[in-house]
Amino acid sequence: MSRSTLRQPGPRKPGKPVESASPAQKGTLSPSRGERDGERGLTSIPCSATVPAAGSKGLIPDSLPIPASGPALEFSLTGQKLTAHSGIRDLMDDLGRAMTVDPHMLMLGGGNPALVPELQALFRERMRELLDHGQAFDRMLANYEPPQGNPRFLKALAELLQRTFGWDVGPQNIAVTTGGQSAFFCLFNLLAGRFEGGRRRKILFPLAPEYIGYADQGLEEGLFVACHPDITWPGGAGSHLFKYRIDFLAVEEALRREDIGAIAASRPTNPTGNVLTDGEVARLSALAAAHGIPLILDNAYGAPFPGIMFVPAQPYWAPHVILTLSLSKLGLPGTRTGIVVAPEKIASAIGSHTAIMGLANSSVGQQLVLPWVESGRILQFGPNILRPFYEAKSRAAAAWASECFEAAGVDWAMHTSEGAFFHWLWLRNLRLTSRELYQRLKARKVLTVPGEYFFFGLPNDWPHRHECLRISISQPAQVVRQGLELIADEAAKHAR
Repeated sequence: MSRSTLRQPGPRKPGKPVESASPAQKGTLSPSRGERDGERGLTSIPCSATVPAAGSKGLIPDSLPIPASGPALEFSLTGQKLTAHSGIRDLMDDLGRAMTVDPHMLMLGGGNPALVPELQALFRERMRELLDHGQAFDRMLANYEPPQGNPRFLKALAELLQRTFGWDVGPQNIAVTTGGQSAFFCLFNLLAGRFEGGRRRKILFPLAPEYIGYADQGLEEGLFVACHPDITWPGGAGSHLFKYRIDFLAVEEALRREDIGAIAASRPTNPTGNVLTDGEVARLSALAAAHGIPLILDNAYGAPFPGIMFVPAQPYWAPHVILTLSLSKLGLPGTRTGIVVAPEKIASAIGSHTAIMGLANSSVGQQLVLPWVESGRILQFGPNILRPFYEAKSRAAAAWASECFEAAGVDWAMHTSEGAFFHWLWLRNLRLTSRELYQRLKARKVLTVPGEYFFFGLPNDWPHRHECLRISISQPAQVVRQGLELIADEAAKHAR
């Protein structure tokens, strides 16, 4: 079998004319070629590698067969963390199957918004405008945007926030992300984790329970600290309506005890529909400022848009505040468009994260809502369309819950509904946990979300976390009512 050669540097030689190789010399090193190599300072040396014959199996020896099952893959510690079992994976798997392959499931589990007829008509009208304006449609689908977002969209949103709320923000303070979920993955791991000098900073949630999607976003274990709430009864201790409130003494103690990198809260709170009052937000802001850390406010359901809130609450921003918004609960979850309003350093860092992880964000959501952002019309969708739509559904579901649980003789309570599109049930004195109840309900074609997933970051196991269920009210009335009937029936079977 023929042997190939490798060339190594050698002494330079005077140049000679190069002669063309004859046909018989093609594929071999001719003297003139060798001289030319010498001109480059290269000399030929033997190489022990053999050249496989035509039709052979290449360089893989027969003694190393390719395994039929593929390699045994091992994940890094980070890979193991990201692929471990998580509540948000369960939730999204349930939601996806219910929306696609199992249409008979009563979907009271996920956070998918309802199809609101008035907004669906506006979305279709806007898409037709883009289709009719060929260049705009082509740019939307055929061009990459800058990693931080479409410049025209960023400018329009900054101007809207300036003129409406007087916030001192410019395009440099805003970044677009692939949904709010990716925004929080970036924010939490920017502001918490291991720092130079061996420091380990954490994210503080002042009010548990909190959003299930945060729980597994830390690249390191133990990234989150949460505080127990005060449980109050607005209608009296004998009523079925309760409300969580922030225990500020517990928050201040956590700030003293732990090295906190940021305070974070959703408003309205997912899963309970609790809206932090303006006073609570101002107090959290003051605590964050006093400790030199950001306050992160997740407004996926709140102000300034989409504005699904049933109680008065003002939008809030300050130079140390990170405000996140989303187009998902406006009715556009498929566009995967999250928005972060933050100090310039944070917004720029999110753009860098986007460039590394995905080059750019989708421009579809930005282009769909752009004229409504420029005109300010987007701020009217909440109070004029979404709030009355979801508030009516919330009241109806609360009435059905009272009817069903009272008839079944279940010891129950419900968190006051102040926003978003969930109800948070507290089912007391059952012989099984909420996760076990969730599994039994799933077998009866009712999807809920068990409460255990929402109490991450607490210092100890709290019995209350095993007694709660989150249900969505965004589905059609007959789905919500039938689901509540089955929940009450199943709970009654396991009452003490």
